[in-house]
Amino acid sequence: LADIQEKDRYDVVLANPPFGGKERAEVQQNFPIKTGETASLFLQHFIKILKAGGKAGVVIKNTFLSNTDNASIALRKQLLENCNLHTVLDLPGGTFTGAGVKTVVLFFEKGSATQNVWFYQLNLDRNLGKTNALNEKDLVEFVELQKTKAESENSWSIAVKDIDQTTFDLSAKNPNKKEEVALRQPADILEAMKALDEESAAILDSILDLL
Repeated sequence: LADIQEKDRYDVVLANPPFGGKERAEVQQNFPIKTGETASLFLQHFIKILKAGGKAGVVIKNTFLSNTDNASIALRKQLLENCNLHTVLDLPGGTFTGAGVKTVVLFFEKGSATQNVWFYQLNLDRNLGKTNALNEKDLVEFVELQKTKAESENSWSIAVKDIDQTTFDLSAKNPNKKEEVALRQPADILEAMKALDEESAAILDSILDLL
């Protein structure tokens, strides 16, 4: 990374780096933040090769937002302090066939520190897979809301000053998502009503005995 000159930098980086790999120590020596995680090394590289004001969209495991190892914490700190991480798109499982993990897309701009992060949780009414891939229609709401960083049932914002300044944990839970209430089966409801009727009858009989 030390050899990268201004002429080597880019205005835009769009990437889906390999994750889950384990890099050797001699490879790690080329990076300020030492880690065996391939995707974390790539992320450092992307930040380095961006020009000031350059923009990036990077797919990464969602665990990057909360991993507690020193390298992940240091990398989140670097990202927040050196770039404006303005958007995190939380993708559903199965978006990338064969990945076996959930992923997020980090959208950031190099050159100014992050003040607020806007999250969007992509919730679909179907399972994704080879024959049922993510498409542009699935992202219509995300694209529209992202223009103004609006809040909705699927989107929310957090202020960097409010996160833990020792871990820089970004695994914010959606505060706007309504909890799903499990609906009872009709047979269960009728059974409960019958039990209540029997209990009420027993209580009335007890009262009559007292009269």
